[in-house]
Amino acid sequence: MNVSNTDRQTLRTLAGQLADIAALDTHAEKASMWADVNKLQSQRPMVWMNEIPWHEMNVDDELTLKCTDPFLRSIEDNMRKTIYQWRHMPGDMIVSDYISCPMAIEDTGFGLEEDVEIAITDVESNVVSRKFHRQIIDPEDIEKIKNAVITRDQGATDQRYQTMCDIMGDITPIRIEGVKGMWFSPWDELIRWWGVQEAMMDMVLRPQMVNDIVARLVDVYIDRLDQWEKLNVLTLNNDNTRVGSGAYGHTDELPGEKFDPEHITASNLWGCATAQIFSQVSPDMHWEFALRHEMRYLERWGLAYYGCCEPLDIKMDILRKIPNLRKISMSPWVDPQRSAEELAGDYVYSYKPNPAVLAEDRWRPDQAREDLVRYLDQTRACHVEIIMKDISTVRRQPQRLWEWDKIVMEVVDRYAK
Repeated sequence: MNVSNTDRQTLRTLAGQLADIAALDTHAEKASMWADVNKLQSQRPMVWMNEIPWHEMNVDDELTLKCTDPFLRSIEDNMRKTIYQWRHMPGDMIVSDYISCPMAIEDTGFGLEEDVEIAITDVESNVVSRKFHRQIIDPEDIEKIKNAVITRDQGATDQRYQTMCDIMGDITPIRIEGVKGMWFSPWDELIRWWGVQEAMMDMVLRPQMVNDIVARLVDVYIDRLDQWEKLNVLTLNNDNTRVGSGAYGHTDELPGEKFDPEHITASNLWGCATAQIFSQVSPDMHWEFALRHEMRYLERWGLAYYGCCEPLDIKMDILRKIPNLRKISMSPWVDPQRSAEELAGDYVYSYKPNPAVLAEDRWRPDQAREDLVRYLDQTRACHVEIIMKDISTVRRQPQRLWEWDKIVMEVVDRYAK
């Protein structure tokens, strides 16, 4: 790869800044605190932000990209966002003491891609409205779902690694990383092929068809996982890797006793699942058409995270059937008191504050503080991680999120155990 002087100098400058940040003692302290939460021995609620509206956040060109090579530009983008978040809204974030080189892995997919019409309100945002055109209509459409073919391109991986080492390997370590867990939500896929209303109706009118298709999709996910293990492309995620829709996976319970560092398996990693389209589906139907199928995938992983936007405080009876479950998403639509009583100290309470407070016409920091205090008062007995996510907009006022960060960090200190 021919690297321009501009690309080289840009990455070297950013690598130096990241190395200085990563060398701070606070990261080891925060890693220990995250591990305490994840083993249900929390010191206080921990805080992290994700799914940030980056198109609204650029201040003084901090996020303006300068690299021209597409691969190096993607590396630059990640580096700039990490530095920006550390400067302005770190919460309890941890900055890695290395730069990740992504392994070159090809995936043919499951045979279907969404056929969709998109309505855009902000051309710079990736938050859009979608109208899906149905591709699953009849039982025989199950044949459209294919097994993926996974390949590992060692040559391309080596080229990426050597290029990154040549540019900045003398400043910070470069580490090749493969699949660090995977978002697993069969129903996120299915409603794109099936249609939301049609899928919900078919659970009542054609339940066998629904079960057959969900089972088939889980089968192909498991086949993909088998291929990852065979190709030896899995990388541990018991670090500052996001787990499910929650926060970091730091824990000393993984990789576990059955661990071969030369050949990592799913049993050494966190896994996750969710059926967020089932928000208004009963617990019995959630079990019948989602969780009992998802269990076949979840049981392969060392520890598990469940949920995203669906309210799960009324579904704990079925979730307790997951033997390796450790974290549960508590979306803005749960009842705080009921959810706290249901989870108690048995699971990590993965609290998702409502991001609407950042999107109102007028920024109300006092309201943001009041919301946090009221919620944490009710969940005081739980092991809480706070994840501010799904932030569609801050009304092009990034300082709102910076200030929310200061508020939440002041608030959580009151709840130290």
